[in-house]
Parts: sequence; C-alpha cells; structure tokens
Amino acid sequence: MRSFQHKRGWRNIVQSRPVLVFLGILVLIFAWSVFGFMGKMQITRENRKIAEEKLIELEKQKEKLLFDIAKLKTDEGVEESIRAKFGLVKEGEGVIVIIDDKNPPVAQEQESGGFFSFFTNLFK
Repeated sequence: MRSFQHKRGWRNIVQSRPVLVFLGILVLIFAWSVFGFMGKMQITRENRKIAEEKLIELEKQKEKLLFDIAKLKTDEGVEESIRAKFGLVKEGEGVIVIIDDKNPPVAQEQESGGFFSFFTNLFK
C-alpha cells in the first residue's frame, strides 16, 4: 500500500500546476527555436539558389572566354580583333559611315475640334 501511495505522490508532483507550467514554457521555447531554425533554412536555400545561378553564369563566361582565346590563336581571329578595336581596313576595302539625321521630324499641330473632340482625344 505504501508503494502505491509513493507512486501516487510522484504523479501528484509531476501533474502539479508549477511543473506543468514549467514544461509548457519548455515546449514554447523549443517551438520558437524550431521556427527560427526553419527561417534560417529558408535563407540558406535562397543563398544556395543564388550561388548555383552564379556558378552557371561563371561557367558560361568561362566557356565564352575559352572560345575567345581559341579564336585569338588563329590569324583570322587576330585580324578581326584588330579591325574591331582600331577600325582598320585592308587595302582596297571601303568604309561606309552612317550619320544620324540631326533634324528631328516636326510634329504636326492638331486643330481643336471642339468639346467632343476633347473627349475622343482623351481616350485615345
């Protein structure tokens, strides 16, 4: 009988209000930590995605640079590069220069058509 009362005494202590409040606070702290961890995981996922996109971009840039290096190792590539940078031409070639028109087109003035044309022009 005494062992039964002894077990009942521990059960009363564990089920008392202060112990239950303490356990509730522990559960809330644990839940808060889990939510904070989930937020950090989301930020980490976003950073990983950004890093993977940057890696893909850098790999494309590497391929382009390797292609340009291979192109510059040929005579045609060197010639094309010199022509692009310095605007040189071979003997016998001509150059076409395109000049922008400095006189912009003149806008035509519209006549006022009265009260109703104001509303029709407003919704155009």
